[in-house]
Amino acid sequence: MTSRALPQRDQLTICFAHPAYRMQERFALRNTGIRSFEVRTLDELKARIGEAHVLSVSGFWRNEFVEQAQQLAFIQSISAGTDQYSREILGAAGIRVASAQGVNERAVAEHAIGLVLAVARKLPMAFANQAAHKWRGLISEIAQREDELGGKTLVIVGMGRIGSRLAQLAKAFDMRVIGVKRDPARGGGAADLTVPQSQLLEVLPQADFVALTCPLNPSTQDLIDAKAFAAMKPTAVLVNVARGKVVNEPALIEAMRSGAIAAAALDCVWDEPLPPASPLWDLPNVFITPHSAGETQKYEDNVIDLLLENLQRLGRGETQLKNGFV
Repeated sequence: MTSRALPQRDQLTICFAHPAYRMQERFALRNTGIRSFEVRTLDELKARIGEAHVLSVSGFWRNEFVEQAQQLAFIQSISAGTDQYSREILGAAGIRVASAQGVNERAVAEHAIGLVLAVARKLPMAFANQAAHKWRGLISEIAQREDELGGKTLVIVGMGRIGSRLAQLAKAFDMRVIGVKRDPARGGGAADLTVPQSQLLEVLPQADFVALTCPLNPSTQDLIDAKAFAAMKPTAVLVNVARGKVVNEPALIEAMRSGAIAAAALDCVWDEPLPPASPLWDLPNVFITPHSAGETQKYEDNVIDLLLENLQRLGRGETQLKNGFV
């Protein structure tokens, strides 16, 4: 493709578009001399996108904005996910795009192991009891007690940066780790065993915990469906810190209601925010966090580091961007 050229640094304008992150505030501390502005809503972005040569955005992006973004040459995504960006549309327009892959790998992996611990140690129940001023007595039924992670098997679907980091954390708890990745020949890091995605159903019966850390793409959409739940042990726990649509949500709800698996800890769902009428809110064996796995106090600065590096590469006329995918 023929890429759009960026103007000189003193004529460059960056738009930061996010409802919560303080991107412009952190960017100003770098004293780059580059003009920037910030929008907090989708309507604001739609109204002002024509002013930007560079856009730093994630959930607000709409591919139809390309028609209005006549000056736009580069998008530095604020998130690691890439499914919201049409490679075909952006490529045809000559707009380069890079993801924020890696900026939150530690945070997401730590969140995932936190969810595993929360379920194993029954922390949601403890919080509910605290709110009710209820002191729970010791549990006689062995299968209903809190449990240890040592010796348990964790299947990690997606052995990129986040999955690999999660495997290291799991090994610190003496867990057995099975990694599922597109190309097992490239190695599985700390995993005890690595298999291709085609063998997922074969390893699911071994799992005490299944953690999803994979990207959303045509091969992973609805990857965890009714067949996958049927292959899992009734004592297994699903942890999703990937994307909501990696899991077939109706199948998940049915699995939770029927007891096909023991629990699910979800950081992402099909529709976000999760609609008030969703059955997931009220299922006692579902633990929900609001797509916050990647949040960290260092997030803005990590993204800005990527943005500035890619601007330098573009300024030098380089074709290879860090995390570039368009």
